Amino acid sequence: MSRKPLDPEAGRPPEAWRDGYPAVAAWMAKDPDSESFVYRKFDKLSARNLLNLQSELIDLESRQDKFDEESRNSNDLVLKQSNRKWETFVKNAAEREQERQRMELNKEIRAKLREYHETLLLQSQIANLERPSNRVLSAFRSWFTGGIQPATGAKIDPVLGGRAKDTLDDRHDLVALRTPADKDPLSLFLQNHWPFPVRRAEDGQGTTGHYLEKHVVWAVAIISTIIAAILLIGAIVGLYTVQKTEWRLIMLSCFTALFAISVGLLTSARRAEIFGSTAAYAAVLVVFVSSNLATLPPGG
Repeated sequence: MSRKPLDPEAGRPPEAWRDGYPAVAAWMAKDPDSESFVYRKFDKLSARNLLNLQSELIDLESRQDKFDEESRNSNDLVLKQSNRKWETFVKNAAEREQERQRMELNKEIRAKLREYHETLLLQSQIANLERPSNRVLSAFRSWFTGGIQPATGAKIDPVLGGRAKDTLDDRHDLVALRTPADKDPLSLFLQNHWPFPVRRAEDGQGTTGHYLEKHVVWAVAIISTIIAAILLIGAIVGLYTVQKTEWRLIMLSCFTALFAISVGLLTSARRAEIFGSTAAYAAVLVVFVSSNLATLPPGG
């Protein structure tokens, strides 16, 4: 998804398309790859909520420790037996006030601990979600905040009012529910500069162009295949054609460097993977050069 220039032909009145939450939902749903599903994470509230739950559990833990200490120092043999045997504890909780309070505390701890752990796990998953790309956020903000209507020159207010109008202000508190799977430099470049948008959403303010992610994937695959073939076949042909050993070594070094650069630009490989693949590529060329050198006449 990318922002296109304002469309001077879009002359619909604002009330026809900027009707608040329905307009926002419709705009977000028009993205075929769902990259526009951008929402706030509320990191500050999430951290505060976890701190509150943690403090509640600390208090419950303190009460539990206090009950345990009282039981250890008590001369009540029945109470001590309740601490040793669960069945006795359950039975006494129905008949004695001390055990009843402990049973209620146990149930409260169980419920609060479950809530705390579930919240921790959910927050962990949310923390691993990625922020929206600059491309998506720029397009969303441009449409969301309004501007000047091309046809009439009228000022367009933000699509949402109240405190919700500041939803997209803090980029660090935003999360994208879906981001492109491929994040290599070539894929990112094509995503930001895709020349053939396949779908457009007329919003009366301008035109928001969309592309299909699979088209970018196909383009990157074709380009990568062509470059890989050139680097392999071109290297073999070049090394076979050149007879001087010095020039062969220079060509081998250049092709190896180009291969390493292409792996870094065309894939999402990590450093260790780049080193490994480059070493394998260089080994193939070295074997080819070594075997070919053996067939050359003396002085070749």
